[in-house]
Amino acid sequence: MTNDVIVVGAGVTGLTCAVQLAETGRAVRVISRDQAAGTTSSVAGGLCWPYRILPEEEAVQWSVRGYEALAGLAETEGTGVRMVTGTMAAASVPDRWRDAVPGLRAARPEELPAGIPEGLRARTPLVAMDAHLQYLERRLAAAGGTVERRPAGSLDALAREAGAVVNCSGLGARELVPDPDVRPVQGQLVIVENPGIEEWFVDADGHADTTTYVLPQPYGVVLGGTAVEGAWSTEPDPAVAEAIVARCARLHPALAEARILAHRVGLRPARPAVRLEAERLPGGGLVVHNYGHGGAGVTVAWGCADEVLRLLDAAA
Repeated sequence: MTNDVIVVGAGVTGLTCAVQLAETGRAVRVISRDQAAGTTSSVAGGLCWPYRILPEEEAVQWSVRGYEALAGLAETEGTGVRMVTGTMAAASVPDRWRDAVPGLRAARPEELPAGIPEGLRARTPLVAMDAHLQYLERRLAAAGGTVERRPAGSLDALAREAGAVVNCSGLGARELVPDPDVRPVQGQLVIVENPGIEEWFVDADGHADTTTYVLPQPYGVVLGGTAVEGAWSTEPDPAVAEAIVARCARLHPALAEARILAHRVGLRPARPAVRLEAERLPGGGLVVHNYGHGGAGVTVAWGCADEVLRLLDAAA
């Protein structure tokens, strides 16, 4: 065995794992067919909050670690992370999440938009994903890691190149592993000029195929959204975009007239439960799987990276 590690995938999950591994002294190479800016992570809204991810207990634990890490990064320029106050239209959250987020409380009636009966107020990390992915790439390079743009091939072949492989291939795990339990959950969003919105708002039922969210980013306001299971198209649907803007404009009427800057569609890599475990390949190589994070990739990336590190150390 060597100290070399290959990480498959250059989204937020893969890059965060690669940074953690490189900063512990491992020789890390990231293998990715796409540039970070072309991954599903680059389309994400970027709010740190557990969403559409199982198993719940582990997901909340990883999310707490993610909150702590991202809140720390918000204190540094150039990370793409800011702390922003907002409202989650929800009645309850797991106790561990409530305890981890300073100041999280029930929203007062006057703080809720019309038609929203209850919600939670919190100041949480909000991540501008393109800037954050670039930050992770810089941090990886500073730790001696590299990124290679090429198809992964097979896990067995990669395991012959390095001492271990970390599989952060997201939706690509469906073919790479192969794992038929991985499926897309399509998310469409609209980016508009900001008419003066400073707080985020999310109304997202984990079982519904439509959501409503307003996320003020430095480059505009991200409006969403959808969560359509099994849909593979990445082409924006004009009718869906119109409905998204209309829902968000009911919260902030000025959004109805805001200039549209971009339409985006991403495919969340969903699975009945995150796969985060070590496996010996038929050829004897070691792979640590870390995929199936659904709509919570940025939220759980640091917590899952900690577990990857633990699994690799245990197998050494």
